[in-house]
Amino acid sequence: MGDRVSEGVARPYVLLVNGPNLNRLGVRDPQIYGTETLADVERRVRAVTAPRGVEVRSFQSNSEGALIDFLQQHGPGSLGIILNPGALAHYGLALRDCLEDIGRPVVEVHISNVHKREPFRHHLVLSAVVTGQIVGLGTAGYELAAEYLTRERDGQQR
Repeated sequence: MGDRVSEGVARPYVLLVNGPNLNRLGVRDPQIYGTETLADVERRVRAVTAPRGVEVRSFQSNSEGALIDFLQQHGPGSLGIILNPGALAHYGLALRDCLEDIGRPVVEVHISNVHKREPFRHHLVLSAVVTGQIVGLGTAGYELAAEYLTRERDGQQR
């Protein structure tokens, strides 16, 4: 997605990044992940950021390398990152290193409460390098992350 330029100035933006299997939102295990699609989530996040003059650059991949390439390219200039790493949350050490290197605020989002699920899901390898985590609030977690990152821009966070 290219920058929108108004009078030669790029608009501030947040990244909305989704990992493996999140392209199947709305179809995959709706009893766990709900019926909203990824496109629905993207629209809801834009509805939060647009009134604050903030663009959303969204990306989804089932490949850790593609996620890292996108984050390295677009992350340093962003206001922050909303990230649902999917299963990479449990073993994505290269993704962890990428986020640490970029040094931007990151809100990790999980639709389900991973701590109430299988034991392998309880350990989140990104915890030490993300600003915060929103777990188990369904797709509303994405909107809360967008609210946080755009309020942070306005200096409203304490």
